[in-house]
Amino acid sequence: MKLIIAITGATGAMFGVRLLQLLQDTDIETHLVLSSWAAATIQEETPYTAKEVTQLADYSYSNKDLGAKISSGSFQVDGMIVAPCTMKTLASIRIGLGDNLITRAADVILKERKKLVLVARETPLNDIHLENMLTLSRMGTVILPPMPAFYNHPDSLDDIFNHIAFRTLDQFNIHLPEAEEKRWNGLLKSKGITQEQIL
Repeated sequence: MKLIIAITGATGAMFGVRLLQLLQDTDIETHLVLSSWAAATIQEETPYTAKEVTQLADYSYSNKDLGAKISSGSFQVDGMIVAPCTMKTLASIRIGLGDNLITRAADVILKERKKLVLVARETPLNDIHLENMLTLSRMGTVILPPMPAFYNHPDSLDDIFNHIAFRTLDQFNIHLPEAEEKRWNGLLKSKGITQEQIL
């Protein structure tokens, strides 16, 4: 399997970094694009540099390189994840404004009917954001805001990053062994409480 991973400048750069970390020891080939603001956000929010993040991927490209192989539908790839995805990037994808490699690659994914997952990062959402998301969802795009779960009792930010990464990879039927123990297993089963006791 081949996946394009794009990281834009929204807060939450670690969501994209964690995906790359988890995929590094698999047979999934990763193609990374960082926006210029992603590089700044990585520096601000994480213990990594942009260069260190690019080294996690099998291939990386400049966001200005519209001649890169991932800009063509003839390049065989299984899908694309933008994590995190700014509202500007989301809006550009919605209207087909392929003015950089991230939005061009996303446009190619849509036209080739491949899976596109946008880990959309903004709050609160205005009408423009919501309408853009709805339009893309109707095109088959998966809108996956990085909502934390608490049924798995996260002990740290790492647990939250992992949960979002696992849920994102689920969209491509990628199920890593370390994800399985954190899946929902029914209300209160872990506590040994039966439904009769609740009622």
